[in-house]
Amino acid sequence: MNTGAATQFDSEIKATRTGQRDAPKVRKAKPLTPVKRKAEAAGALYATRPDVMAVAGEIGQRLGFDPKWVRHAIGQSHYMPGIARAIAPPPVGTVKNWAVYRSRFIDSTRIRSGVKFWQDNREALERAEVQTGVPAAIIVGIIGVETIYGQQIGTYRVMDALTTLSFDFPKDHPRATERSAFFRSELESFLNLTQRTGTDPLALRGSYAGAMGLPQFMPSSWNNYAIDFDGDGRVDLFHSAADVIGSVANYFKAFGWKPAMPTHYPVRLSSEGADKAALLAPDIRPTFTPAEMVAKGGALESTALQHTGPLALVELQNGDAPALYLAGTENFYVITRYNWSSYYALAVIELGQQVAAAMPK
Repeated sequence: MNTGAATQFDSEIKATRTGQRDAPKVRKAKPLTPVKRKAEAAGALYATRPDVMAVAGEIGQRLGFDPKWVRHAIGQSHYMPGIARAIAPPPVGTVKNWAVYRSRFIDSTRIRSGVKFWQDNREALERAEVQTGVPAAIIVGIIGVETIYGQQIGTYRVMDALTTLSFDFPKDHPRATERSAFFRSELESFLNLTQRTGTDPLALRGSYAGAMGLPQFMPSSWNNYAIDFDGDGRVDLFHSAADVIGSVANYFKAFGWKPAMPTHYPVRLSSEGADKAALLAPDIRPTFTPAEMVAKGGALESTALQHTGPLALVELQNGDAPALYLAGTENFYVITRYNWSSYYALAVIELGQQVAAAMPK
C-alpha cells in the first residue's frame, strides 16, 4: 500500500475501519478537493463487463441514486493488476520481526515531521484531547505511521481500487469471498460519500485499498466518524489538519477509548510453568485480570497489578531473537481497531512517544 503501514505482516490494514453509526451532518455540501497524482498503469474498463454493469444498476437502485451515474462511475473505473497483487497475503513462512517493523516507522524523518505537525496544530490537538480523552501523542502517532503527516496519501484512484477489490478480488486468497463483500460495501459507501458532497467519484485518490486522506480512512469510516473540527461547514481529510485530528480522536472515542488508561504494561513469562498457549488464545483481546495473568505465568510489575480492567498478552515476534511480550489494556486493543495488528499499535504508540519527547520544551 502507499502508506508506511502496509507491510508483509498487515497487508489489509484498513479493513477494520468500519462501523454502524449515523453519518456526521455536513452543513454545506462542498465537493471534496481532488488530489492530483501520477497516473497508474491500468487494465480494462469495467464498462466492458456486463456482469459488473448489472451490479452497478442494482447499486444505484438500492441507494436511490441515478443508475446512469453509478454505471458511469463504475464503468469508467479500471481493473488494476497492481492492486490485485498488493492485496495478496504474505508468503507462507514469512517471519515477523518487530525490530525491523519498528525501524520502518520510528525514524528521524517521521519524528521531525511529527514535531512540526504538533507545533503547527497544537490547538486542535489539545482541543481533541480535552473533548475525547485521546492523547495528542496517539493522534500524532497514527497520522505519522499512516502517511508521514500527509507526505504519502496514495496514488490510486479510489474508484479503481474499490472496483478492482469488489469485482476481481484474488480468488486464491483464503478470505476472498469475505473480503470481496467488504470492498463492495466500501464501494457503496464511497458512492454515498461522493454523492452527498457533490464530488466526482473518479477524481479522488488514495491507497490500494481505497483509504483516503492523512488518516487513511476507508469510505465507511469517513461517513461514520469523520467530523468537521475546524468549523468551516465541511469535512476534509485531505487538507484540513484540524478535521483529521478531530476525526482520528472521534474514531477512537467511538471504539471505546478510556481516558487516562495506559496502553500497555511490561510483562515477563515465567521460565517455568507459564501457560503461554492459554494466555495467547484470546489473541489481543483483553481477557484476563492481572491476578489471572499472574496465575498463568505472566509476571507483572506493581503498577500493572493495580490495573482494574482486563489485560491481554501481546506477543511481538523478533525473527530469530526472543519475542517481546506486553500486557495490553483495552486502549491497546482500541488502537488495533484502526489496524488489526499489534505491531502497528505499538509502532503508533512509540512514534507518538518519540515525537512528544522531541518537542521543544
